[in-house]
Amino acid sequence: MPQLKCTVQTCVHNKQFLCDLDTIEVGGNSAKIAGETCCDSFQERKGDSYSNVTGSSSEISQIDCKAMDCKYNDQCKCHAGKISVEGSHACDCKETECATFECGC
Repeated sequence: MPQLKCTVQTCVHNKQFLCDLDTIEVGGNSAKIAGETCCDSFQERKGDSYSNVTGSSSEISQIDCKAMDCKYNDQCKCHAGKISVEGSHACDCKETECATFECGC
């Protein structure tokens, strides 16, 4: 499983740049550039919801990838060694992206 670093501080799952989900989903079925991808698992943190999250964060996550043209996508699973999800002030999943995306087309 890839190492996952996440800079989306507005996501309820982000704990000190790590994700508390075991599996995330990267969207962007027809993406040709990183900006056309997104973290479909993003959920905006509202109020004090950060303190209510009980999952443990990890730098290792399974990535279900819908970006079919990404060179790291093998049967909808990410096989990059490390990935970075970015979108530091996102309010919606469309404001995030998989910065590791590389078009294999």
